[in-house]
Amino acid sequence: MPDSRRAELADFLRSRRERLSPEDVGLPPGGRRRTPGLRREEVALLAGVGVTWYIWLEQGRDINASVQVLDAIARTLRMDAQERWHLFQLAGVTLVAPARECPGAAPGLQRMLDQLDPFPAVVLSPRWDIVAYNRGYNWMGGDLDSIEPGERNQAWLFFTHEHWRNLCVRRGEAMTHLVGAMRMAMGQQLDDPLWPQLVQRLREASEEFDALWRRHDVVDQALPAKDFRSAVGELHLESHKLGIGQSGINRMMVYLPRDEVTETRLGELVAWGESSRFRAG
Repeated sequence: MPDSRRAELADFLRSRRERLSPEDVGLPPGGRRRTPGLRREEVALLAGVGVTWYIWLEQGRDINASVQVLDAIARTLRMDAQERWHLFQLAGVTLVAPARECPGAAPGLQRMLDQLDPFPAVVLSPRWDIVAYNRGYNWMGGDLDSIEPGERNQAWLFFTHEHWRNLCVRRGEAMTHLVGAMRMAMGQQLDDPLWPQLVQRLREASEEFDALWRRHDVVDQALPAKDFRSAVGELHLESHKLGIGQSGINRMMVYLPRDEVTETRLGELVAWGESSRFRAG
């Protein structure tokens, strides 16, 4: 197992252990504690594994864990289904190697996106790089065309770009979900050297991202309903995800209106954006 994966596994286990109290797992309080959460010895006892072995696991040592042992640890640490799946990925159980992705839009893909206008549509890489998009998404994103291609990463823009920082009506919910989804995705692709680079860059640029990343929360389901601010008023949308390409590693996100007002505003937004570009030119 690579060092990066063992380190991530160790951090994840510590974060899940520290969020629990003895009372949460049926143990007596045990007096004052120097650190929050359960002790490693308590986790080992409840999971039925050796104390030294569990300490080594949390230290990121090169040891193997069986499915049964991982299940016991997941139950002891009260992990939900998503966290349990993430634990197995980090431990190298049923590991799926990352597929090679296409760096740009495949032939015909842009035509498909354009046919969806004015409904916003975008193709994202596994690291949230924006591979292709239509006019609806361009103007909802504050004119993506004007942003350098190397900066067109949805997570980077969300935490650092002025327009994107104010884009979501429920920003707190959206950023918590985004970071959890990124952590889940990275757990499947820890051998990809671009992941640590992106995460480190975001942690240095955004205190919000850094605080959420240190929580080690994971999430696998997309937010079904999203509300965005735009130049023509609030947009109430629902998101739909589709796999793209032979491997399906890239994904297309299509945002459909949840009400008639939003459907009208999407048309107005594209018209407004195109007219603004014409006037500027």
